Amino acid sequence: MTDYVIAQPPQPSLSVTGTDARFPVRRIWCVGQNYAEHAREMGSDPDRAPPFFFAKPGDAVVPGGGVLPFPVKTANLHYEVELVVAIGTGGRDIPVDQALSHVYGYALGLDMTRRDLQADAKKAGRPWALAKGFDQSCPIGPVAPVAVIGHPERGPITLSVNGVVRQQGDVSDMIWPVADIVSQLSAFVELAPGDLIMTGTPAGVGAVQPGDVLHASCVGVGTLDVTYGAA
Repeated sequence: MTDYVIAQPPQPSLSVTGTDARFPVRRIWCVGQNYAEHAREMGSDPDRAPPFFFAKPGDAVVPGGGVLPFPVKTANLHYEVELVVAIGTGGRDIPVDQALSHVYGYALGLDMTRRDLQADAKKAGRPWALAKGFDQSCPIGPVAPVAVIGHPERGPITLSVNGVVRQQGDVSDMIWPVADIVSQLSAFVELAPGDLIMTGTPAGVGAVQPGDVLHASCVGVGTLDVTYGAA
């Protein structure tokens, strides 16, 4: 048994639909601007830009959502609903035609973003890790195993705020589908079991205010509810 000089941090994990087991979270990778209309609303050209990746720490995950405090150091918190890929088998330089065999399952998540911090960092040419990787910035619902739901290729993905639909897209609208994402990311880093990949968000991102109730849904994958309280 290994002795640590401080208490070992708890292992972040997600529930698995239909079981009492947990999916351990290792790293959270994110794909930027993977829906054409969202790329345009963020000022990019989806016909030219290759996929790019950024990360959130594993302990940013909030299993199952729920009631969350409003984040500090922001006056412009944004929601981004996303299909999440849960990696079950690791690998490097994974061929596209083998990529889906590395996926254990899928979940629904929110890539919460301190947009004002991100904008300031972009203007200064600095990293925007604190805009994306802050505490509780990644609420994610249960993981639905591929063995149960297969690989979602199409179907609506939506987010409503206080009952009003704000984001509405289709999984088939992704510029880079899941197999391509897994393959291309594995060319940069060796993927490992427990890694999560957030696959991008549809158009319609916007601000969240204290007291707002967010409801996300993706047919075949699940739902996720988050309510923001005071800071």
